[in-house]
Amino acid sequence: MAPRMRLKLRTVFVLYFLVSVMGLLYALMQLGQRCDCAEHDQPYERTISRLRGELHKLQENMKKSEPTAPTIYVITPTYARLVQKAELTRLSHTLLHVPQLHWILVEDALQKSTLVSNLLRTSGLSYTHLHMPTAAQRKLHEGDPNWLKARGVEQRNEGLRWLREDRRAAAGGGGEQGVVYFADDDNTYSLQLFQEMRNTLKVSVWPVGLVGAMKYESPLVQGGKVIGFHTGWKPSRPFPMDMAGFAVSLRLILAKPDACFDADAPIGFLEGSFLQKLVTMDELEPRADDCTKVLVWHTRTEKPKMSTEKAMQAQGLGSDPTWEV
Repeated sequence: MAPRMRLKLRTVFVLYFLVSVMGLLYALMQLGQRCDCAEHDQPYERTISRLRGELHKLQENMKKSEPTAPTIYVITPTYARLVQKAELTRLSHTLLHVPQLHWILVEDALQKSTLVSNLLRTSGLSYTHLHMPTAAQRKLHEGDPNWLKARGVEQRNEGLRWLREDRRAAAGGGGEQGVVYFADDDNTYSLQLFQEMRNTLKVSVWPVGLVGAMKYESPLVQGGKVIGFHTGWKPSRPFPMDMAGFAVSLRLILAKPDACFDADAPIGFLEGSFLQKLVTMDELEPRADDCTKVLVWHTRTEKPKMSTEKAMQAQGLGSDPTWEV
């Protein structure tokens, strides 16, 4: 324990002791006394009141001097679909268990939706609600495979833009402590993951389960350094990792204002288009026991089948369209 903190704790103990002793003496002096001794009580009452005031001030100063944990800023792109509310509800309940966290939710839309606004308002989380539509030429069409085009690019970049403007202004132009993590709304996250990333210096990394048609993808670590990557597709790519497999220091984000995701990056190169502007592979910080534990999974919710719903709608018996599902 630091000497300064030990001194404060010793002072608090002494004050507690003095208050207790003065209170005991005061009580003993009252034994057998007549009730007309108010003039004799005042010095003791004033002394006890003063000591209590000093004790309160010391406690407040100790609270202010305690270091606060770096804030984790979670950037999540989202878009309107039948499972959107279910996905966001599940993710919000996970984030609610993480202390010192701020959720930046960015809708792929021309304007903020009532559904997302209401969900955030009642979530109990500290949040920022943004929106940024995906360019028409980069939108997936019905029947397109998920991997055909990079998704969430404009939304993640909008989250980075907000951070650079808002946090720089809040810090008076300096860089505050914090961590930035890109959390898709359909993944599954262990609470331990957020503990692992909390003290990121530049870029921390870890494995991701159920991704790339593999059980997991992961950085390969030797002697505490990342020396390569366990991945089945083009391992020579710059930073061949999933979006859920890294977190970035807020200070680094603010110091590198041009670092963003390249919407025109080839398939599989999106993460690398961002990370190679921030760090070298030698600077990566392996977490999760040298990248030997899986704490996040690239899960996807099955697309709901609506054949019965459509058949009932044709008969005029469809579900109430005003219900928010």
